[in-house]
Amino acid sequence: MTPEELKLAIEQAISAYNETHGTNVEVPAKLVVERPKSRDHGDWATNVALQTAKKAGLQPRELATDLAQILSGVDGIDKAEVAGPGFLNITLAADAAGKLAADIVSAGREYGRGESLKDSTINLEFVSANPTGPLHIGHTRWAALGDAIGRVLKAAGATVTTEYYINDAGSQMDTFANSVLARMRGKDVPEGGYPGQYIADIARELLSRHPEWNDAKDDEIFDQVKDEAYKVQLKDISDTLESFGVHFDTWFSERTLHDTGAITEAVERLREQGHVFENEGAIWLRTTDFGDDKDRVLVRSDGVPTYFAGDAAYYLNKRDRGFDEKIYLLGADHHGYVGRLKALAATAGDDPDRNIEILIGQLISVNGARLSKRAGNIIELRDLVEWLGSDAVRYSLARTPADSPLALDPEVLKSASNDNPVYYVQYAHARAKSVERKATSAGVSTDSFDPATLQDPTEAALLSALADYPRVVAQAAQLREPHRVARYLESLAGLFHKWYDACRVTPLGDDPAEPVHASRLMLDQATATVLSNGLDLMGVSAPERM
Repeated sequence: MTPEELKLAIEQAISAYNETHGTNVEVPAKLVVERPKSRDHGDWATNVALQTAKKAGLQPRELATDLAQILSGVDGIDKAEVAGPGFLNITLAADAAGKLAADIVSAGREYGRGESLKDSTINLEFVSANPTGPLHIGHTRWAALGDAIGRVLKAAGATVTTEYYINDAGSQMDTFANSVLARMRGKDVPEGGYPGQYIADIARELLSRHPEWNDAKDDEIFDQVKDEAYKVQLKDISDTLESFGVHFDTWFSERTLHDTGAITEAVERLREQGHVFENEGAIWLRTTDFGDDKDRVLVRSDGVPTYFAGDAAYYLNKRDRGFDEKIYLLGADHHGYVGRLKALAATAGDDPDRNIEILIGQLISVNGARLSKRAGNIIELRDLVEWLGSDAVRYSLARTPADSPLALDPEVLKSASNDNPVYYVQYAHARAKSVERKATSAGVSTDSFDPATLQDPTEAALLSALADYPRVVAQAAQLREPHRVARYLESLAGLFHKWYDACRVTPLGDDPAEPVHASRLMLDQATATVLSNGLDLMGVSAPERM
């Protein structure tokens, strides 16, 4: 019996109670069933009586007692008991608990996916590095974490668009172009320019495409150099992310906001909302009305829009594209953006507590990491992945909460040991697939699956954990915390290893296969399915051999 099936049984029990007693106990909008802290308290617990009794004019414990009696007669439930002021502890029948293994195998990749966020339409923006240099170690964290957040949101039923905001407007692009031009002329980059071998590489590539630029004046080719150098660097960023397993649905150019007049339009739309004022020739947005620490300039007195005006236009653009929820993943140096962006949402007529969410990530470090030879002054994402492997980097970055500083230990991440979390989980999956191969070769088949034969305590613990996976995914999505999936997988791997040591799937010697072997094979396959599904949510492979 899955948690969803148990919820349905509780709803039906409430309906039966109402019919018998002439009451109107309402099924709560969020009916919660969860694992009790102690296995002695059953397989599942619910506070539904505490949620509903008072409104119906009933005592919670009395309602819980009657519901327990009804549920005890439901097929698949062994017993239901009342605890405390009105909690219900529910123990499943052995065959009902064991049947979950077959349900998981049948569901396959769909197991764990749900609809808790089916009404959410989300724009998820992350990384969004300037297209003026390679991605570095800081971007690596957001790439891994942002992609994992997107995956768990989709698994919970949300409609998600992952987006990269290309900061291709502003003075940094001129600085970038001047740096490339200097290298094309064999000169050092200007003061404040971009150092690194990659600039020289771009210069060399552009000259190979356009040998005529050798004799051209800088001002004649400046715009062309800026445009083509930008495209080369952006492709480098895109290719690096794709090789890291990170795909963006949309690449949004900041420059389009300027070229289409969207910034001017945004100022006027905010003016219509009544929050724009003028002072000393500049145009301001009164964000202090909504908790910001100061009002923000939209257009300077010289008529030049500020970066914040671009933020405003971009936010409205997301709104116009139908995104009810906008999630921003920003770096550790962007704490000041939280207040101003939420205030911006409010000035646009949105609910800052619902329509916009800003996640701030902390810095990471890697022991012994070397600066990039290409970029010179940074640790590149591509170098980090080449050194440690994509799976190790992605899993390690996504298994830690975003707001926690993180130091990676290369020796651990490169080790084939239980100290390496990703190895521990991947090895559990590979072991499960090995068990399946050996059992199949020995003639064991799931055709004679009998869930009632799964009686060992390690089997009960494993089934309990497998049943909890959909809840973990839903919670990870709701809280934007994919590390909950990772920690779950590590716990599941530990339970699987204990079960592997305690229970044989393959008959001993020449003994014939029995229903218990078939049932254990099904449980093995169910565990492999959940491990694979969970690793996929982390953007990590599930090897069948290690």
